[in-house]
Formats: sequence, structure tokens, C-alpha cells
Amino acid sequence: MGSFSIWHWLIVLVIVMLVFGTRKLRNIGQDLGGAVKGFKDGMKEAGEPAKPGEPTSPPPQVSGQTIDVEAKEKTRS
Repeated sequence: MGSFSIWHWLIVLVIVMLVFGTRKLRNIGQDLGGAVKGFKDGMKEAGEPAKPGEPTSPPPQVSGQTIDVEAKEKTRS
């Protein structure tokens, strides 16, 4: 009772096709495939080093230095 035979899965497939239709199922498959492809491309780009000529992230800030400033309020004349 715990496992389904091939006939059970075929009946479920036929019911799903009748409910959703083949066009909608095809569109869902294309959307899912495009999302997976976009995710893979994004993962490839994240692992690649920056190419020459492309903007890079700003250099890290230098720590350990203190800059002492005095703020003055501007007066209207």
C-alpha cells in the first residue's frame, strides 16, 4: 500500500493534463527551465574574476586612522 505502481502514476498524469492542459504545463516547464538556466548563469558570473575594463568594487577603507574635524554652522547674512 505504501508504493504506487506505474498505472497509478499514469492515471495521475492524465488527470493533471486534463485539469491544467498541455499548453499551460508546457509554459510552466519553459518558465522553470529559464529560471534554472538564469540561476546557473548567475552562479558562474559570481565565481569569475573581474575582467579588465569592468568597474570593480571600491577599495576597503583604511582602519586605524582617526580624522579629527570641526563642524561649523553656516550663518545667513
